[in-house]
Amino acid sequence: MALVVHILITAVAVWVTTALPGIALGDQGGGTDGVATQALTLLVVAVVFGIVNVVLKPVAKTLGCLLYILTLGLFGLVVNALLFWLTSWIAGNLDLPFHVDGFWPAFWGAIIVTVVSSALHGLVRRATSFGD
Repeated sequence: MALVVHILITAVAVWVTTALPGIALGDQGGGTDGVATQALTLLVVAVVFGIVNVVLKPVAKTLGCLLYILTLGLFGLVVNALLFWLTSWIAGNLDLPFHVDGFWPAFWGAIIVTVVSSALHGLVRRATSFGD
């Protein structure tokens, strides 16, 4: 259940990034079918983003350890942007209508995904612990 919640939160965070210039969720048409197609696209992109992060982020952290130390962790922003951009490239290869135009939209998009998903995870954590 936690995995499903994590995917949903990531999908919402990715959806928020589509408000930024340079990040596009393709035109799905109008009506209920368009909304359902966009939601499915966001869910698949969230899964791809999760897989990219699980597989490549530890490798990037290991290889860029010195850069992380020298920049006091700010290099992590660059790594996150590159992983978000890679997710866009993979989505394009999977014929998903999600596209990030370049590094700077990916940079800001990765920051937005981090902030929104952290906030939503905090809300979910608070809501589930409220009943305890």
